[in-house]
Amino acid sequence: MKSTINDVAAQAGVSIKTVSRVINNEPSVRPATRKKVMDAVAALNYQPNLAARNLAGTRSYTIALIYDNPNAYYVIDMQNGILETCKARGYELLIHPSNAKSDSVNDELRGLVENSKVAGVVLTPPFSETQSVIDEVKRLGLDYVRIVSSDAAHGDEDNCIQIDDGAAAYDITKHLIEHGHRRIGFLCGGEEHVSTHGRLDGYTRALQQAGIEVDPTLIIPGEYSFDSGVSGAKALLAAEQPPTAIFASNDEMAAGALFASRLMHVAIPEQLSIVGFEDSPFSRQTWPKLTTAHQPNIEIARCAAALVLNKARSKSASESASANKDAGIMKNFVPELVVRDSTGQAPGT
Repeated sequence: MKSTINDVAAQAGVSIKTVSRVINNEPSVRPATRKKVMDAVAALNYQPNLAARNLAGTRSYTIALIYDNPNAYYVIDMQNGILETCKARGYELLIHPSNAKSDSVNDELRGLVENSKVAGVVLTPPFSETQSVIDEVKRLGLDYVRIVSSDAAHGDEDNCIQIDDGAAAYDITKHLIEHGHRRIGFLCGGEEHVSTHGRLDGYTRALQQAGIEVDPTLIIPGEYSFDSGVSGAKALLAAEQPPTAIFASNDEMAAGALFASRLMHVAIPEQLSIVGFEDSPFSRQTWPKLTTAHQPNIEIARCAAALVLNKARSKSASESASANKDAGIMKNFVPELVVRDSTGQAPGT
């Protein structure tokens, strides 16, 4: 028979109201009382009905993740990281995929507020970097956190988890330069993503600081997809002077570039080095494994969820007085270079 809140109260020797305050993570409960209640919850395997809590009062126990990303690994990491934090704090996660190129995004946001009663929202690129979406979230009075490339914070740093794409791309390009590469191709992601511009900026800065002229014919526009990596690499390798290295804006594109190289009988890394970005499973499932930049997406997602939940919970008077409540949340990430077998010395060096 399923345990109820009454059973928990009886087991812990407290009132039902006290059990409710503990389950809702309210701060005014003494540690000893909180422990008694949580011990009873564990002993009885009690599962709070979060949907009923949402319906019963004015306070919501659901946050939403809004995304449009063709990379399934990225989406899964985001979901897992946010869900882990939600479960730990007694909240639910509403996952809402959407089309960033659609004109109905703001209508969907209004629907979330009217129909799903969310406490807050985590925005991922490109929504987190689209001003009309940010303005609508603010107009609706939603607590929000944006996961963004550093250049997209725009004075909104308190609501942002930032990824320094430029610094990581600089390190990757420098790694290639140190291995003797001077003709380095760059495969761009989608134009609508600020990360694309940040990664391109890091690439160009590294070249310029090494005294290497930036060749626009080596920079290929594209999308964050395997097929884009294939077509971009084919275009670079078919040139009269092909590059000795290719920097793809994410691992999925890099895997596509590796596939194209094989089709064109180009040996990796003996004739061509290839690097990616993000350290997704794509980077470890190829042969050879890809040099990349490790972007800790699950940890980024955990921090985003913790930040938006802190904002939602701080609306109660008892918690708004809590000083420096976000101090332990990491808000700035620099993806770290991971060297694997897809990079080597430039031919002839």
